[in-house]
Amino acid sequence: MITSETLEDFYRTHPAAKNLSELPDLKNAEHGHFNVFSRKFCNRYTSYNRRDFYKISLLLGQGKLFYGNKEIDINQNALIFFNRNVPYSWEATSENQAGYFCLFTDDFINDGNRSKNIADYPLFRSDNIPVFFINKEQEKDLHDIFEKMNRELESGYIHKYDLMRNYLDLIIHEAMKMQPSEANGAHMNGSVRITSLFLELLERQFPIDSPEHKLQLKTAKDYASKLAIHVNHLNRALKEVTGKTTTEHIIERIMLHSKVMLRHSNWSITEVAYCLGFEYSAYFNNIFKKQTGITPKSYREIHRL
Repeated sequence: MITSETLEDFYRTHPAAKNLSELPDLKNAEHGHFNVFSRKFCNRYTSYNRRDFYKISLLLGQGKLFYGNKEIDINQNALIFFNRNVPYSWEATSENQAGYFCLFTDDFINDGNRSKNIADYPLFRSDNIPVFFINKEQEKDLHDIFEKMNRELESGYIHKYDLMRNYLDLIIHEAMKMQPSEANGAHMNGSVRITSLFLELLERQFPIDSPEHKLQLKTAKDYASKLAIHVNHLNRALKEVTGKTTTEHIIERIMLHSKVMLRHSNWSITEVAYCLGFEYSAYFNNIFKKQTGITPKSYREIHRL
């Protein structure tokens, strides 16, 4: 089973937090939780877990990031956005590890004085971990922002958490500027809008982290009903924008998550099949073999971490 690291776990075990004289208020009703740390105290390896907080890391060093079915080689300095809904592990491959990271909770963003919530931040919407490789100029600008956050947190300024949110917005906008401009300003026609809504709904079905949690939306008809459109309309829109049908998207996403479950959990193949909406494990075996060329059992034996 994929476990979740809580804020309490972080402050109790992470090397960056061990020098603190006392545990901070982790459930502050006024402004949520936010903090900044230097990466020079980071572990060289972190286990594959979900966290119950978000994290942005200015990573000055090299390593490997593992999440889902992906392995990303961080071979240069990078800005990385860790989503609380996405389990991941990290392995440092260079001796020198520097930079900063900040962590924060939903309550920090979704406080009562702002109209924003975490879903309004495009880099935290989907089931992935955006990685932006940075040049020297970007590194300096981002390093300056993190240092300002670190200094202000230690100050007695009464509105410092509002200032932290502004700094957070600034970091996010700096990252968005690194994306292709056409991706930020593209006009969304009807098919693109439907595709976007479908893909967001599809991603919200995952991850499945308990044997008691069963996939709720399993068929093209289920998704069309949820989006209040005809299934043929949904299929046409997806085919136009992505070249794939609704069913192809669903199966592709289920297969992706099934690989994660086979690699990182100790669930039986029957439990994996059941949670992914397959009434009979034989049907899951057949679909998996058709998509990958091997059985779930063979995949687990080859790729088990």
